Amino acid sequence: MPKKYIVIIKTIGRKWFIFLVAIILIVAIYNTIAAIWMSGITLVLFLLSYIPNLLFKRKLNKFLKKFYKLEDELIARKFKKPLQKIQDKMFELSQKQEKKKWLIAYINKQYIFYHEKTIQKFEEVYKKGYSEKEILDNLKDYKVNTRVEIKIIKDILIKLNRLSEREISVKEHKEKQRFA
Repeated sequence: MPKKYIVIIKTIGRKWFIFLVAIILIVAIYNTIAAIWMSGITLVLFLLSYIPNLLFKRKLNKFLKKFYKLEDELIARKFKKPLQKIQDKMFELSQKQEKKKWLIAYINKQYIFYHEKTIQKFEEVYKKGYSEKEILDNLKDYKVNTRVEIKIIKDILIKLNRLSEREISVKEHKEKQRFA
């Protein structure tokens, strides 16, 4: 039985204020002062309903900044939230990452967060003309494990115009290493 009530409450969600507005309109016909008080209380309650969401976003951002790389499943386990909710939040963050120093990528049906130090190191070795394999070797300490991740990071950074041109090309870098 308790699960049934939870489903009903979640279905109503923040839509409770619509019912309250109808009641306020009815009360306004008979007593305007009571309707004004009810309107104020309704507005305050509606605004308070957004506080848990804001607190969760702040807590999530603080948690993300502690690790070089995080996958959405780990975040869901840590916060004891459904994976879908975490993925929705990660999607929101990924849509607003143009000016951020960190990066969120969608790889193999999961969102992966990369810390700003990981991205800085990637940009540093990318500019030096390193190949994907060399970049991967340099990013092992930052928990980047596959070439697919390297390619996705590169593609996203290029798409967001956050990756500047290489100082030397991969070909020039390899020739320089071979003749050195």
